[in-house]
Amino acid sequence: MEASHPVNEPLRYDQRPDDTTPVHTADLPDTPTRDRNIVAGAWIEAPTELLTLGDDLPDRPVATYKRRIGDWLLWRAGPASGGDARYWACRADDLSTQSVFRLFPDNSGDGLGPGGRHHTRFRSWKEDLLGRE
Repeated sequence: MEASHPVNEPLRYDQRPDDTTPVHTADLPDTPTRDRNIVAGAWIEAPTELLTLGDDLPDRPVATYKRRIGDWLLWRAGPASGGDARYWACRADDLSTQSVFRLFPDNSGDGLGPGGRHHTRFRSWKEDLLGRE
């Protein structure tokens, strides 16, 4: 019998099972998890802003962890493209330092970077997290 998904091949984000295993900030991985989605509720130190990130979006998506970007932890509620989504980032060493980027179904966006600059492109917002904007 042929496997429906080859072993060691990453799963699409919307095919990954939710991982609710409790995790501390220090244990969030540097790189994206390709076999599961760490849900916001699993993060022991999760701020309220993250836990409610998708509450006003269609279908109320739960935020899932994406990766570290420099000193920042990146999470997303909603689809990667073609839908209503919101990205949220906070500094790993100061969870009160936060930045949000809204992604719309037409792939336009809106967000304020940590440097105080307004962004309409997700890529430039991420660059701002790294201090490159």
